[in-house]
Amino acid sequence: MFQKIESFVGGEATPAVEGGFGEKLDPRTGSKLEEVAYSSAADVGKAIDNAAEAFELWRDVRPSERGRALVELGRLIRANGERLGEIESRETGKPGHEMPALIDLTAQFFEFYGGVVNVMDGDIINQGPDYHVYTRRDPFGVIGVILPWNAPLHQAARAIAPALAVGNTVLAKRSEHTPGSLVELARLAVQAGLPAGAFNVIVGKGSVIGPAMVEHPKIQKISFTGSVRAGQELGRIAADRILPLTLELGGKSANIVFDDSDLDAAAKGSVRAFTWNSGQWCCAGTRLLVQENIHDEFVQRLVKEVKALRVGPEHDATSGPITTAAQFKKIQEYFDVAEKEGLSCAVGGKVASGGHLGSGWYIEPTVYTGATNDGTMAREEIFGPVVIVIPFKDEADAVRLANDSEFGLAAGIWSRDIGRVHRVAARLEAGRIVVNEYGGGFVQTPCGGFKNSGYGREQGIDALSHYTQLKSIIIRL
Repeated sequence: MFQKIESFVGGEATPAVEGGFGEKLDPRTGSKLEEVAYSSAADVGKAIDNAAEAFELWRDVRPSERGRALVELGRLIRANGERLGEIESRETGKPGHEMPALIDLTAQFFEFYGGVVNVMDGDIINQGPDYHVYTRRDPFGVIGVILPWNAPLHQAARAIAPALAVGNTVLAKRSEHTPGSLVELARLAVQAGLPAGAFNVIVGKGSVIGPAMVEHPKIQKISFTGSVRAGQELGRIAADRILPLTLELGGKSANIVFDDSDLDAAAKGSVRAFTWNSGQWCCAGTRLLVQENIHDEFVQRLVKEVKALRVGPEHDATSGPITTAAQFKKIQEYFDVAEKEGLSCAVGGKVASGGHLGSGWYIEPTVYTGATNDGTMAREEIFGPVVIVIPFKDEADAVRLANDSEFGLAAGIWSRDIGRVHRVAARLEAGRIVVNEYGGGFVQTPCGGFKNSGYGREQGIDALSHYTQLKSIIIRL
């Protein structure tokens, strides 16, 4: 018998009204892994009613008490980290050695917001002795959190933790491809002391659940992470309700290597930038801009680092499988695009197969050269371990190329010249810029996009303002 993953609503596992299940396939083997409930709009309505009822209790809990519950949830995440990591690794295909860091990051979100919510307050506005004027921040109510499949716990925590901290309740929808770890997180939230119904998870197809959530009158805000197309579709529905959204959408992030950088460090960091999680993260540095006088030498170093990667299902592999069959197919289609555009493949460019890889969905980490910034491979998000190397002349040219994109989620800069770093960072149209490494940033640093990469911010203290409504109170004395 295969494990059945069901929704978690009102503090307990909740079967779908119509009782249907779909298959979840194992990215490491391509075979059936588990069965996932396919909830309906009726299930969404029941879950939202439950969250709305819990909101009347949770909103009036003192911030210090809400904070204690969130910190306790962080502790439980750490205590159950091995089990949570096993679930996420199994469903996504992530190498097991990556999970401890991701579990730690997930716990940090609840610990951070459990602490800072205690000092969040309104302001006193001096209007003279005849008035007492102040502001306060009120929660919205029920927040809908719609999440993709590539980083289940991390992406969930960065939206759910601030939303809960300020008194909202949450209905979260994880992709049907990776629902298990989020359901387990909701169970732990009840153990941590959150009221039943404060944090609910609905399991089902995004095409059914997403629109039902956005259309429901008791949902007061949506946080969505996913593709530009899906974000546009949800945005059109939300516009009819004047429903506020936080959107983190696609990326085609520029990773800029100047000739004065530490080339060995830049090569290692640039490989991680496009191969971490097999390239399945929105901030991936997949447009590698290299100063033309070091281009050839740098590509050689890059290829050497790529060839040292170990692709496979093992716990300590440096690159695992693609999480879904559809994405696996999509990446292969881009290999055909690269050939038609006349790009040179320095390494990779095909499916990784044979031996221990079996029938899993593995892609060889791939480096293309000979590209220009106006080609399809440089314009579209591939969402796989594929990087496009583009030469640039000077600082101004690097900034021009980096900003010549419909996306603006993240960017990287490699340089020893601190003046150059500040000048370039100030001109880049991206929500997060990392210098002399390429990583995911910190819980305390805001994360969000420019242009088609979305709007609103997750992470950091700024996120709290996106989950509250500002109110002014003016009292004539």
